[in-house]
Amino acid sequence: QVQLVESGGGLVQAGGSLRLSCTASGRTLSRYGRAWFRQDPGKEREFVAAISRMGEYTYYPDSLKGRFTISRDNSQNTLYLQMNSLKPDATAIYYCAAVQQYSDTLPPARPGPYAYWGQGTQVTVSS
Repeated sequence: QVQLVESGGGLVQAGGSLRLSCTASGRTLSRYGRAWFRQDPGKEREFVAAISRMGEYTYYPDSLKGRFTISRDNSQNTLYLQMNSLKPDATAIYYCAAVQQYSDTLPPARPGPYAYWGQGTQVTVSS
């Protein structure tokens, strides 16, 4: 059984940075596309970033391009999200996810296809 565990969340002032990590156990995820999503209570889960199996392709919503960077280390079975120039609207619970893929293409930007999820880590950005 795959388990994903996020870490690195916390409280940061606007303009600051955080680096989230997501460590997987139970299976090597080198054949899985990976992504980060976030969710505020009462809102739908929102796409943050995605990365292909070997890390060649990444994708972000326009509002996060240039400030957020997704990366992965398949040798460590770990996914990362570097978040810079944080704004208060980034406050949410951040989740990592994994979806099995059969080619090195971008994984989906919607939560439905993802089979595995972490428990989430809280990010709070104060103004």
